[in-house]
Amino acid sequence: MRRKQLLVSTAAILAALALAGCASDRMTTGSINPASYGKPVDQLTEADRRAEVDSLGRAYAANPKDKAVALRYAAVLQIEGRTDQSLAVMRRTAIVFPKDRDVLAAYGKALAAAGDLQPALDAVRRAQTPEYPDWKLMSAEAAILDQLGKTQEARALYRRALDMRPNEASILSNLGMSYVLEGDLKTAETYLRSAVAAPGSDSRVRQNLALVVGLQGRFKEAEQIAQQELSAAQAQANVSYLRSMLAQQNAWSQIKAQDEEKNTN
Repeated sequence: MRRKQLLVSTAAILAALALAGCASDRMTTGSINPASYGKPVDQLTEADRRAEVDSLGRAYAANPKDKAVALRYAAVLQIEGRTDQSLAVMRRTAIVFPKDRDVLAAYGKALAAAGDLQPALDAVRRAQTPEYPDWKLMSAEAAILDQLGKTQEARALYRRALDMRPNEASILSNLGMSYVLEGDLKTAETYLRSAVAAPGSDSRVRQNLALVVGLQGRFKEAEQIAQQELSAAQAQANVSYLRSMLAQQNAWSQIKAQDEEKNTN
């Protein structure tokens, strides 16, 4: 049980890193990519992100009621790791657009990224409409429920979302990450391989697969998957970091086992 808890905590940490910038954004739900504004934020280079933070910041300051600018600005800030600033932008935008589904959904995701899970859940649920449900909001709600430890509720929602949007890569990826959080890496890998093979699969999905393969100790394979999206140096650095995390995990497990043995003698 202790080993599983250590594995899960490492997986959760690395999932957050991989999805928030290190490898490419916390579970694939989490980025806001208005198609009308350039490339998706997860495809921006570091230099592009910095440039957009500056330009969008000026545009937002000039007109904080511009919804598209506010959503994009918050998304780029979030990928840059400026979570508090992203949340501040979305909080103000939600006041201006209190009933807008896109804004409420983005606000909920910003709250979740900041660790305010219950308010995040409330915001995403307010954005949902029972008579015209949105599968993206359903998947976002499920991801938050997963983080709250409500695993069965989360998976029921993922499957409802899949009924609405069969073979959707982002839902399959989130479902896979649900099993990572539980420590069931083999099941997680099955869902993530399906996600990678699905239409619309993106960098974040493949990086999640690389993470899960690496967590099972198949580092070379993980590096090969990561290299499809990252430079060879970046992929190698990510896998090296994963190796060190797992080595620390194993060291702590051995220390704890020795302590328990001493206590029983």
